[in-house]
Amino acid sequence: MNLFKLSPSDLTFLWDECPRCFYLKVVHHFNRPASPFPSIFSKIDSLMKRYFEGRSTLDLHPDLPPGQVRFGDRWVKSMPIMLPGHGAGCYLQGRFDSVVEFEDGSYGIVDFKTSTPRKSHLAFYGRQLHSYAWALENPAAGKLGLHPISRLGLLVVEPMAMEQVSGRIAYLGDVTWQEITRDDDTFLAFLGQVMAVLENPAPPDPGDQCDWCRYRDQARQQGT
Repeated sequence: MNLFKLSPSDLTFLWDECPRCFYLKVVHHFNRPASPFPSIFSKIDSLMKRYFEGRSTLDLHPDLPPGQVRFGDRWVKSMPIMLPGHGAGCYLQGRFDSVVEFEDGSYGIVDFKTSTPRKSHLAFYGRQLHSYAWALENPAAGKLGLHPISRLGLLVVEPMAMEQVSGRIAYLGDVTWQEITRDDDTFLAFLGQVMAVLENPAPPDPGDQCDWCRYRDQARQQGT
């Protein structure tokens, strides 16, 4: 039986950008060449995680229930997932931004973003956060497990102004909490669509805007 490893981040960016590249990575372990990623974004992400680590959830946003930021930047891996009507299975493996523990004993998954809040982000990043929630509630043997996951959401910081503080320049930003409604049925239906593609003997058509596939196709044409 085939058991495909699915990355939560690939279920957002790579899946939407190019189903063919997604298929090649998951089925044939053929990855795209690594693209340059500006280090400043990694630094901002790291600063946000360190700043909120151990703080009250009310320091994140007043819309969150009382609790504390407990886990940051941790790997998760789910048990195998077998979906009806599919001969192959899959499992979820990735690393979340942060998990908070609420005073009622439940947990929330928070993804930090430096961006402008958009409603379109909810469905897009919802796949990623649902993946983490599923993996935490259904962990593989020996992996981190937490239950129940009661809240999912994006903590979005949008830079709005600059201010000089003790000889340094600080960015001031608006903070928005974007709640993602937990819907496991919709998430599992989405995984079913993914599995239907992965079980095909050949990769699907490339995405319309995939420069990597366009480059490979042009190289093959020039080689014939």
